[in-house]
Amino acid sequence: MFKKLPLIGAMLVALSAVEEGAAAAANPQVEIKTSLGAIVIELYPEKAPKTVENFLQYVRSAHYDGTIFHRVIGNFMIQGGGFTADFYKPGTPNFGQKPTRAPITLESKNGLRNDAGWVAMARTSHPDSATSQFFINTVDNDSLNHPQPDGHGYAVFGKVIKGMEVVSKIRAVKTTSSGPFRDVPAEPVTIESMTVIGAN
Repeated sequence: MFKKLPLIGAMLVALSAVEEGAAAAANPQVEIKTSLGAIVIELYPEKAPKTVENFLQYVRSAHYDGTIFHRVIGNFMIQGGGFTADFYKPGTPNFGQKPTRAPITLESKNGLRNDAGWVAMARTSHPDSATSQFFINTVDNDSLNHPQPDGHGYAVFGKVIKGMEVVSKIRAVKTTSSGPFRDVPAEPVTIESMTVIGAN
């Protein structure tokens, strides 16, 4: 009887570890409330840890609240998270671009692909330049996967798990030009808020 106690104890520890591991494995989810409806995305910190943490920091600091989808190309992607609706006001300094933290290291070689409904970070021609702007692929964009299109690719870190109909609404809006920018929605598509609703 006493000899069996350590085994039982070990089983309890093992079960506890499984439960804790299961909880730890849960991926964070973020609800994006837009002026055209809500989108829920699931994030993958095991694949893109720096990218996910960066994104969540912006979410938690309410950086995205009041920003817009400022670039919409229906058969390509919808991009947002960097500018406010002042983008539409001529003469606005920096076109209403919000200040950001330092850029992050590119995590494009993580096995995730720029397929329809998947979310990636926007960047400049410099690979390690992503800050707050992100985009949702509206089609399969093989040309954005590492090492394309410039030897570096774009870092995918999440996917839409609810609200693709809202993505479809956004991709279908009428676009125009604003200052030096093209493919700007003629009427602002606003990100009203972002909230972490899954694991933290």
